[in-house]
Amino acid sequence: MKLVVGLGNPGEEYENTRHNTGRILVGMIEKKFEDSKLKIKFLTPDTFMNNSGRAVVPLVKSKKDLAQLVIIYDDIDLPLGKIKISFNRSSGGHNGLGSVIKALKSQEFLRIRIGISRATPGGKLKKPSREKAVLNFLLGEYKKPELETLKKLSKIVVEAIETIFTESKEKAMSLYN
Repeated sequence: MKLVVGLGNPGEEYENTRHNTGRILVGMIEKKFEDSKLKIKFLTPDTFMNNSGRAVVPLVKSKKDLAQLVIIYDDIDLPLGKIKISFNRSSGGHNGLGSVIKALKSQEFLRIRIGISRATPGGKLKKPSREKAVLNFLLGEYKKPELETLKKLSKIVVEAIETIFTESKEKAMSLYN
C-alpha cells in the first residue's frame, strides 16, 4: 500500500503552525490524487507529533509497505519554499520522525522535508537558535504569504510523489533535491 503521512499536531490551536507543515501539505495535495490511477492512502495522525509512530505502525505491516511509505514533515534547517527528499536517514533531531523510526524499528523509508525557516535574499537561513525561541518559532502560525508559498510548493510535492511512485525514489531525488 502506498502511504503518505503528514506529521503535525491535531487540534485547532496547531492548525496553521510551522510544526504542522506535514499535515498542511497533505491536506493540500490529497485532493490532487482523488482521480489518479495511483492508489495512495493519506494519513494525518490524530496523535501528537512526538507519538506519530503510534499512528503509522499499524499501516506498515511488511518490508513492501515500508518501501512505499513517504513521511512529509517540517525542517527548520531548510528555507521556506524548499524541499529535500531523503531515504534511510536518521531523524535529525525531529521528534515526530524519531517516533516513526522507533515504532517501525527502521529508518528505511522516504521522507520529504519541507523548509520552514526564513532566509535572507542571499539564501542564508535566519532560524532561531535558543531552545525556547525554536519552540516558539515551530509553534508560531504561518503568515498569509508563507501559506501561499506552501500552496505553490504543494504542486512540486505532488510531482515528487508521482515520480516516487511511478518511477523511483532516485529519480525523484535527482529532480527535486
